[in-house]
Amino acid sequence: MRSFSKAAAAHQLTQSGVSQAMQHLEESIGVQLIDRSKRPLVLTAAGRTYVDGVRKLVHNYHRLEQEVRCTSESLSGTLTLGTIYSVGLSYMPEAFEAFTRIHPDMQVHPEFGTNERVIEMTADGTVDFGLVSFPKNTKQLRYVLWQQEPMRLVCSPSHPLSQRTDVTLDDLNGMKMIGFDRKLAIRKEIDQSLAKAGVSVDIQMEFDNCDSMVRAIQANRGIGIVPEAAVHRETATGALRVVACRELRITRPLGILYRRAGRLSRAASEFGSLLLGRPIESEKEKPPKRGVGGRSPTKPPLGGTAIDTGDGTSVVA
Repeated sequence: MRSFSKAAAAHQLTQSGVSQAMQHLEESIGVQLIDRSKRPLVLTAAGRTYVDGVRKLVHNYHRLEQEVRCTSESLSGTLTLGTIYSVGLSYMPEAFEAFTRIHPDMQVHPEFGTNERVIEMTADGTVDFGLVSFPKNTKQLRYVLWQQEPMRLVCSPSHPLSQRTDVTLDDLNGMKMIGFDRKLAIRKEIDQSLAKAGVSVDIQMEFDNCDSMVRAIQANRGIGIVPEAAVHRETATGALRVVACRELRITRPLGILYRRAGRLSRAASEFGSLLLGRPIESEKEKPPKRGVGGRSPTKPPLGGTAIDTGDGTSVVA
């Protein structure tokens, strides 16, 4: 009985303390939060609003604590990503540098391959995620659209068109060119674009990757249509020249590909977010518009994608 009495007394003291605290709170904000005319006590409309607000504040506080805790925890280890050759050679060196500058204990290891090979490596877990062109959602994989990369008409300095300030698509009619393998999606887009303009070209050599195509254009004093970023180095040094063609409005969609099952590692999530310039999204993306026409609203500045370096600045990869 004595133990029960002590417990009852403690309970009464607790209730009394809570009641006094509530009264002080009501006096402080000048609003009645509890309807004391009813038993059991119920919250007033203002009380419900207050409680909901406090719950949100507590939730946001815990989330902020977690974010700060994660920020203070340094990343270490190896991030492995699959990438098609043109993306890996054009964009990744600067992206790797930006990422390792933020996380010096991380190593980023690229696995190069064709579009199909990168898709396979992503699906079987060989890589953390993949960077591909013309991405598609599948039963195993999802993608986030990264950017719409412009295609440019480029030629050797020895080519007849190299001295022209601009050309039309009609100027290409019947011209001998170096192109992509006809099985590739980008080759089909180029063919459809030219056909729509009533232009037919003579493809002399075909390649399944940008690097080989660029080397062939240089070696054979040729001309071709390639992704803009794939020839940054060559156009900067004068080894190749971009020929302005306003009618040529072809873009190549690039995407970040990852497995539906499981979650991205923190390192993969942060690297993907750096590429996107925003937190990487997991929801299903609508397929990008392909071929001729306007660019995606998410397209980064001309020449590459903006990468947030974490100190308020960005680089363009």
